[in-house]
Amino acid sequence: MLKDAKKDKQTATADGKLTRTLLNGIAPKETSNIITSNGITTEIYRPEWPIGPDQIRHIIHATLRANAISAWHVHEYQTDTIFVTNGSIKLVLYDDRPESTTRGDVNVFHLSRLRPTLITIPPGIWHGLQNMESFESSFINYFDRPYAYEDPDEWRLPLNTDKIPYRF
Repeated sequence: MLKDAKKDKQTATADGKLTRTLLNGIAPKETSNIITSNGITTEIYRPEWPIGPDQIRHIIHATLRANAISAWHVHEYQTDTIFVTNGSIKLVLYDDRPESTTRGDVNVFHLSRLRPTLITIPPGIWHGLQNMESFESSFINYFDRPYAYEDPDEWRLPLNTDKIPYRF
């Protein structure tokens, strides 16, 4: 064994479930790719799933250029639910909510169509996305309130801020 080598910690169970602790209010929901005779069908949302807002009020489809990073932003009122439709995207979440028991914690998700997953992000969670591909990746984001053009519920910090303990 080479000096300074570190043994890996368990990151997943034998049935493929990740072993990490999630930030309060973060709700991942794996869905299934259904292989059909002419392609692949993937359900993105069902009202009985315990994820996402009770009412969808706005949906966007976003594309990130090759290796692009979109960080950091947070919403005071809006809940986001993200689903990757093409490529691979790293989603990083930082909890700065004063009342949260996970304040100061970071979650990192690697999302792709190979293992379709919805992630719901409650208000007050800072988030950033990174396209992990050398080609465009894209995602659907749906919200519990429509975008307010005159008064956006969008707060931003620069990518390299020292206020969030994560570097892309």
